[in-house]
Amino acid sequence: MMNSSNGMMSPSSSGTAQSPGLKTYFKTPEGRYKLQYEKTHPSGLLHYAHGKTVTQVTLAHLKDKPAPSTPTASSSSFSASSGVRSAAARLLGGSNGSRALSFVGGNGGSKSNGGTSRIGSIGASSSSSSLANPNFDGKGTYLIFNVGDAIFISDLNSQDKDPIKSIHFSNSNPVCHAFDPDAKDGHDLLVGLTSGDVYSVSLRQQLQDVGKKLVGAQHYNKDGTVSNSRCTCIAWVPGGDGVFVVAHADGNLFVYDKNKDSAGDSSFPVVKDQTQFSVVHARYSKSNPIARWHICQGSINMFSFSSDGTYLATVGRDGYLRVFDYVKEQLICGGKSYYGALLCCAWSMDGKYVLTGGEDDLVQVWSMDDRKVVAWGEGHNSWVCCLVTLSWKMVSTIVPN
Repeated sequence: MMNSSNGMMSPSSSGTAQSPGLKTYFKTPEGRYKLQYEKTHPSGLLHYAHGKTVTQVTLAHLKDKPAPSTPTASSSSFSASSGVRSAAARLLGGSNGSRALSFVGGNGGSKSNGGTSRIGSIGASSSSSSLANPNFDGKGTYLIFNVGDAIFISDLNSQDKDPIKSIHFSNSNPVCHAFDPDAKDGHDLLVGLTSGDVYSVSLRQQLQDVGKKLVGAQHYNKDGTVSNSRCTCIAWVPGGDGVFVVAHADGNLFVYDKNKDSAGDSSFPVVKDQTQFSVVHARYSKSNPIARWHICQGSINMFSFSSDGTYLATVGRDGYLRVFDYVKEQLICGGKSYYGALLCCAWSMDGKYVLTGGEDDLVQVWSMDDRKVVAWGEGHNSWVCCLVTLSWKMVSTIVPN
């Protein structure tokens, strides 16, 4: 299909043989367009668009010089942005039915040392028998997205954007991931699954291998030893030296340190009040996770760090935005959606505003100085599922009806 105005598509009346059941034309105000050819996909890759949904997309840039890989993990730092992230709406929220959007003050739970934790089992798949990919040069910019039971990686600079790598998971589906471009030990990619399992891997190492399984992975919360609730969001802590955070559908948020790999007691005390925010730290210094934050009753749909890592914003199925002082582990303010669940959140570049979107089809702009909504973004005709802030504008996406 070619258009005469932009060199991409043009109305065509010529017919070509098409697959049975394939729609061969569509109409626009400019005219009728005929499909001239059908896109095919490499036989070695799962056809990633056959009725399944892409739930998240991450832009990952591998720097020219490959990061050294050593048996002992070293510290890493996180840049302000991990790329474009898109979380599809996955849960239905209850009706909140109120326009009361004032922030609520509060105090976080204390740094109690009554809890304990560990990685269920940290294991890396053997890479000694892995086959190297001779076409990978160790640098470039890549798109990472998950569909069904697989993660796909595409070269951003390629013309057709077909995936050059697929990673398949046998017993669970990947639902969230995060990339750290400044990781110093090679482990720069995090993957969270519906089973609650979490992996950290080297993106460069995955691209160098021609197989369809993770290689050189560290495995956290194996078989749900810490939480058997599905992962909903995952992110590196800005400037956290290898610390990352995983949110779950049961309202808990766990803090891990990739530099710790020893096994210890993985238990945390039972949450006494599901409606109250609380923080519990692991009993032992070598345990992983190092802390559990209980945020709310119900799913945490998304969280986002301010660029300097000072504040952590969460949105959930209960329709509440909560903003925490991450270092002090205190709830400092929050607010409620017009109705329904909040699905996404994002910080302005200067950290002065928090943007939220959700099932009320609205984008709300919250001021950290005024502690209230200062702007509404209307015009969406479906749930707002993703927000991305740039230096001079905000971009939002919706869930198609």
